[in-house]
Amino acid sequence: MQISVAGKQIDLSDALKHRVTAHLDHLADKYFGRALDAQVTFSRARSFFTCDINLHAAPGLTLRGEGEAGDAHGAFDDAAEHMARRLRRYRGRVNDHLRALPRRKSPEVGRSYILRPADTGRMQDDTTAEETGPHATIVAERVAEIATLSVSEAVMRLDLAACTLLMFRNSTSDQINVIYRREDGNIGWLDPSPA
Repeated sequence: MQISVAGKQIDLSDALKHRVTAHLDHLADKYFGRALDAQVTFSRARSFFTCDINLHAAPGLTLRGEGEAGDAHGAFDDAAEHMARRLRRYRGRVNDHLRALPRRKSPEVGRSYILRPADTGRMQDDTTAEETGPHATIVAERVAEIATLSVSEAVMRLDLAACTLLMFRNSTSDQINVIYRREDGNIGWLDPSPA
């Protein structure tokens, strides 16, 4: 497995890098047999360290763990425990998902964009944004997969990746669906199928 360990404006010791690599290799072997790659990023915020782990376990299966502590080792332990707790909760479904990957049809491909809103002040030629219409600047663009999943598999992926929104093709209705994490912590589900 390819593991990259980096620090944002901090230097990391070789001992920490070795510990992170060994622990993630052990975690991947325990739950997946092998994983594709992982990115671990450490940063410092005020008086504590933060650690962000993104583990690409299999095609379409990404896990995310975040942790913070007074030192970098403690922050990594916290983030790794986050991931391990989620994996223990979904262990059966993750294994079923990995076994079904060869039989599953390949996911549809779309584009994901990050937009920065336009400045609502004056434009250069003395016209306002309201007169010319809204314009946004594309900040980032990447390929996004739209996998065919059951609703429970989609919820599992949303939770494992610690993301707020997931678009998928419902395996039951063959319609595009969206699940999202609400502000109250519950999961919302948008299904265009008639009731």
